[in-house]
Amino acid sequence: MTEATTLYIIRHGKTMFNTIGRTQGWSDTPLTKQGEEGIYHLGLGLRDIDFKEAYSSDSGRAMQTAQIILQEHQNHQKIPYLTDKRIREWCFGSLDGGYDGELWGVVPRILAFKSYEDMMTTKITYRELANAIIEADTADWAEPYEVIRDRVWSGFEDIAHHREKNGGGKVMVVSHGLTISFLLSLIDASLPMQMALENGSVTTLTYEKGTFTIQGINDISYIEKRKKIAEKRRLL
Repeated sequence: MTEATTLYIIRHGKTMFNTIGRTQGWSDTPLTKQGEEGIYHLGLGLRDIDFKEAYSSDSGRAMQTAQIILQEHQNHQKIPYLTDKRIREWCFGSLDGGYDGELWGVVPRILAFKSYEDMMTTKITYRELANAIIEADTADWAEPYEVIRDRVWSGFEDIAHHREKNGGGKVMVVSHGLTISFLLSLIDASLPMQMALENGSVTTLTYEKGTFTIQGINDISYIEKRKKIAEKRRLL
């Protein structure tokens, strides 16, 4: 009997650049000690879920996150793990690696907003955001909207379709904040732009015959439950 196909899409753990407020698209830094600890707890929270496969982007922080989770899984030796560059974060061009204030200072001005906060209270589109990043990019590295859309959609859909045609089941996928938010908008255009997915949060999608359905967004309960258990043990 075929199982439902479910993707557990995880934002990577907290990194050095996340901590010091630097823009991290295709640039990459490792998880901090705090980030590793959070993903360790996430791994404990997910250890009993029957994952048939695991994927991550080819960015170091995503691979590190996936490896920590899989090390804690009860069946980690039996879960195939692959990387896919299509589920990388957006590329921020010449602004990649700079301070967040630089990116979110120039992009709102390009879009004729007074500030980042002003921009986020208005429903801008991901296409507008991608176009603004291209305009701000002096190195000509940023991707056009259509390129981002096609790579992100094909990456996640190929993962889901492969699992569906092989009997369905649950798949762990480690990706990135803006990429996950963008995928959600491709599934449901009515969703607001989300810039606040937590590191280590789980977004859950089901997939059937070419259609994704959103089941949960930005779930940090797997981490929180295990943190509480660990804290109780320390107090005993």
